Amino acid sequence: MSITAADVNKLRQMTGAGMMDCKKALTEANGDFEAAIDVLRKQGQKVAAKRADRDATEGAVIAMTNETNTRGVVVSLNCETDFVAKNEGYVDMAKKMASIAIANFPTTKEDLLALSYEGSLTIADKLIEQTGVIGEKIEIAYYETIEGGVVAGYIHAGNKLATLAALSAGVAETAKDVAMQAAAMNPVGLDRTSVPSDVIERELEVARDMVRQEGKPEDMIEKIAQGKLGKFYKENTLVEQDFIKDSKQSVAQYVASASAGATVTGFRRVGLGV
Repeated sequence: MSITAADVNKLRQMTGAGMMDCKKALTEANGDFEAAIDVLRKQGQKVAAKRADRDATEGAVIAMTNETNTRGVVVSLNCETDFVAKNEGYVDMAKKMASIAIANFPTTKEDLLALSYEGSLTIADKLIEQTGVIGEKIEIAYYETIEGGVVAGYIHAGNKLATLAALSAGVAETAKDVAMQAAAMNPVGLDRTSVPSDVIERELEVARDMVRQEGKPEDMIEKIAQGKLGKFYKENTLVEQDFIKDSKQSVAQYVASASAGATVTGFRRVGLGV
């Protein structure tokens, strides 16, 4: 059958594939659009198999919240090159996947991949299809969720880094300030109780060695090391860090003053090598 330019353009709009790829797929499928999409998907599977061992360290990281600001997601859609990551269509695809995630709020990345992207196409199918279209390994490398009394997100310029912050109460603007804090200061945990034990022990060992090198008495070493650990907490836990917009108060103090007694209940931070 005759494949018209309008048919090719329609399939191109549906899939983002190149003109020649669309024409070949429609020809192979005898003009059947669903079958043509399957042809492109199989092409993507072949490319994905060839590029499975490639590193996908570029991409677009998108944070998104629901309309009531009580839930948030971060989706990191990774690819191989910065050229692809900056493409408007690629960023739009990442945003669409984030919007599907916030609408359905799956608990795992596997559950997210199984959700419908469009029609019978799942997100996993879309990734395979676009791998064939773009010619690079494409994957959802990270998927994070958070819930709270108030949730806000922040996406750093260039879509390389995104954060979410949850508060017990307050307004979205305050939560966004905390999300920006998490992006800028990269805390290792929310508070002292959330810092991994191996990180604490490593910091104590470093502090003990430093104190010994300074020639302090052995019976003073542990006390001084614990003091240094307290400084580590202040610099590296979100609620104890100096607030970037007003260093005279901590993040916890800022949140409590912004909305009487409110606390930071959690944060998520996902970046591309950031």
